[in-house]
Formats: sequence, structure tokens, C-alpha cells
Amino acid sequence: MLKVEHIGIAVKDLENSNDLFKKLFGKSHYKIESVDSEHVNTSFFKVGRTKIELLEATNENSAISKFIEKRGEGIHHIAFEVKDIHKEMKRLEKEGFRLINEKPKKGADNKLVCFLHPKSSNGVLIELCQEMK
Repeated sequence: MLKVEHIGIAVKDLENSNDLFKKLFGKSHYKIESVDSEHVNTSFFKVGRTKIELLEATNENSAISKFIEKRGEGIHHIAFEVKDIHKEMKRLEKEGFRLINEKPKKGADNKLVCFLHPKSSNGVLIELCQEMK
């Protein structure tokens, strides 16, 4: 793993949360994007070399909606940048981690992504991400 790529935060209202985090970081988000496959709208802030991704559900069946219903707003996942997502997925599976995705899928911010099940990583949802070329 190369670095923490971003931290994902589940929010109820993206517009209000953008205003809140703009005040916190002293600067606006640099990108808003919809990820239809995940039923979310996302907003990205740069903080140093790391990004903060705000995630708002677009329907009540999305993972973010279910997360907020169960736990409330807050940290949803930590994403790590990897050089070769396929190789890293195989390595982690051999190490005993449970993958949520059998193969990487297109995520936000021009990334291929895969998630590790939190039951195999001390309750933390881990996202692997690789820049799409």
C-alpha cells in the first residue's frame, strides 16, 4: 500500500456538510461527483496530501443510507492507494482478508476500487483504490 488516499465520511446532507467542512478546512471542495453504481453523491476536499470524501446517499437502499440509519453520520471507510489492485486483492485474500468485491469496480475520482469486509479488518471498512489510466 502506498498511502492513505482518502477518508470517507457518510453524511445526510451533502450541501450542509460541504459548508461545514469548508469552514473546518478553510477552503471549498474541489469536486462533486455522482457514483450511480453505489447510489451516492460525493464531494472531495484536499487536506495536505490526503483527501476527505463526503458521501451522501441518493436512495434509501444504498450502503451509505443503511450505514447512517444504523450508526449515524461519521467515518465510513479508509481508502488506501495501491499500485496494482488485482495483485493486492490476491495478496490480501491469501492473508485471510474477506473481499466484498470479487473484482475491482469503477469508483469516484477516476479510481478502480475494492472493499475489504470490516469483519476481517477489526471493524474498519477498508477501500483499496488504484488510479485508472
